[in-house]
Amino acid sequence: MMRNSPNPAAERRSIVDPVTFHPHCVVCGHDNPHGLGLQFVPSEDGLSVSAAFTCSEPFQGYAGLLHGGVVSAMLDGAMVHCLFRAGRVAYTGSLEVRFLQPVIVGRNAIVTARLDTSRGRMHILSATLEQGGETKAEAVGKFVEGLRSRD
Repeated sequence: MMRNSPNPAAERRSIVDPVTFHPHCVVCGHDNPHGLGLQFVPSEDGLSVSAAFTCSEPFQGYAGLLHGGVVSAMLDGAMVHCLFRAGRVAYTGSLEVRFLQPVIVGRNAIVTARLDTSRGRMHILSATLEQGGETKAEAVGKFVEGLRSRD
C-alpha cells in the first residue's frame, strides 16, 4: 500500500540539478540543440513543477497537431523534474497517458507535474498538459529509484 505523504517537499533531499545530471535530455537538456528545451519551475508550495512552451512545427505528427509521443515525453519529463525537486533520481516504471484533446501546433501550452505518493523507492506522480485553459492530456506515472541501465 502506498503511503500518502502529507508534504513530499518536507521529505526532500537536496535538489538534483538536471543541467549537470542529464544535459542531453530531449525534454530539458541544455546541451541538446534538437530537444524541446523545457525549463521547469517549482510551484510556490514546492510540491509541483511546471514549464511553459510553444508547440513548434518540428514536433508535429498530423498536420497542425503536436505528436502524441512528444506529449508523452513532456508529461514524463515533468514528472522526473518533480522528483528532482524532491532530491530523488528515479526511472519510469510505467506511464499511462490519456489524450483528451489534440494539442495545436503554434500555440503556447503548460505542462505541470505533482508528486502524489511515495513509499520507499516507489513514487507515483501525475501530470497535465494544458493549452488555452483546457486540459489536453493527463498522465499518471510510477517511478522507481535505483534502477540502472545495462551496458
